[in-house]
Amino acid sequence: MPTNPLQGAQFVLAAHRIQQLPTDEGAEVAFAGRSNAGKSSALNALTGQKGLARTSKTPGRTQQMVAFSLPPVLRGETSQPVDTRLIDLPGYGYAKVPDALRDHWRHEIDRYLHVRRSLRGVVLIVDIRHPMKEFDRMMLDFCLATVLPCHVLLTKADKLSRNQASQALAVLRKDMGANTPVTMQVFSAQNGTGVEEARAAVMTLLAGHERATIE
Repeated sequence: MPTNPLQGAQFVLAAHRIQQLPTDEGAEVAFAGRSNAGKSSALNALTGQKGLARTSKTPGRTQQMVAFSLPPVLRGETSQPVDTRLIDLPGYGYAKVPDALRDHWRHEIDRYLHVRRSLRGVVLIVDIRHPMKEFDRMMLDFCLATVLPCHVLLTKADKLSRNQASQALAVLRKDMGANTPVTMQVFSAQNGTGVEEARAAVMTLLAGHERATIE
């Protein structure tokens, strides 16, 4: 059985503002997606911990930026340990929250994506059963414009037949174009489809180079 490199994930804190996040050092990957796309379930499946990220039948329960620490990884010629993290961004686009809070998170997520130097990439969670929404495309456009690596998880693939899931993936790839740097895959937290592939993608993102921030 392969070792899960994300197994040691631990809750660190929940932040209302980016200034409250852990020190901007090391490397981190952010998980983004609409509130009903299965983001918490994906995080739990990837880390192998059922209760790490909160899941609920009521979408939109994650209304803060939640940081999870990972075991340090060795990097560079001197093999110095580098702190690594997963950041669960607030679910967007579905939660019934006050306009003021929605505006707050729109601003905070935008600032986080622009200024966070330790951010190495984004895992975008998209429900495979539905076309990409405005937020999904905005996130993809931002990643492409700023050369920020992005890996798309087409979640809830267990709700479709294998052929339907493959067709949905093919449609997205065609939509993105043959030369897109965005990677994508079919995924199901329920039956484990694509979990190992997704873990490998997260580790690849964490191993990426530091980027220049966008002011």
